[in-house]
Amino acid sequence: MAESAVLTLRLDPKLKRQLDRLSKAMSRSRSFVAAEAIRGFVALNEWQIEEIQKGINEADNGEFASDKEVEQTLKRWTRRAR
Repeated sequence: MAESAVLTLRLDPKLKRQLDRLSKAMSRSRSFVAAEAIRGFVALNEWQIEEIQKGINEADNGEFASDKEVEQTLKRWTRRAR
């Protein structure tokens, strides 16, 4: 089994009841379900922050779409929406 650390956190009673119901439905421990939720949250937010930083770096390097490219893309999206 992988090494683990203990984390104590406070949940409002409604969220704790939801977590309990979910863990029971999944036949998993509350700790397992909470850890999976935190793992997913951390992965998603790490990815999002990395992508934002890439965009900032591109902007800092002057790597922008031209006005014409933006206009063409908007036209394509507008046509698809109709």
